[in-house]
Amino acid sequence: MMKPTTLLRSLRLATGALALAGAQLAWAHAHPTHLQPPAGATVTTAQNTVVIDFDDALEPAFSSIDVTDAAGKSVIREKAAVDPGNGKRMSVALDTLAAGKYTVKWIAVAADGHRTTGHYSFTVK
Repeated sequence: MMKPTTLLRSLRLATGALALAGAQLAWAHAHPTHLQPPAGATVTTAQNTVVIDFDDALEPAFSSIDVTDAAGKSVIREKAAVDPGNGKRMSVALDTLAAGKYTVKWIAVAADGHRTTGHYSFTVK
C-alpha cells in the first residue's frame, strides 16, 4: 500500500502529463497533405494554379502561397485564397508559365494561430 504523500505525488504527475498531452493536441500546426502540382513533378500541360491541401483548417488572413520562376520573379496572378467551402485547401492562380523550374513557397497559419512554412519546386516542360 502506498503512503498518502506518494499517492498524491503520483496523481499530480499523472495529471500534469495528461494536461501536457492535451495541450500538445490543442496546439496544432497545419502541414500539407496534398500538393498540386506535386513536389518535384515535371508538368507538360499548362499549369494555371497551385493547390495545397493541409491537415488542419487555415486562417485565411495570414496564410499564403507564392510561386517564383528561376530568376526569383513572382508568377502569381492574384493573392492566394483559402477555399471557403474547405478551410484546409489553399490555392493561387498563376500567370502563363514558360518552360522552366518554379518554386512554391507557402505559409500556413492554423486556425489556432500556429504557423508553418515550406517550399518545393516543380518544372514546366
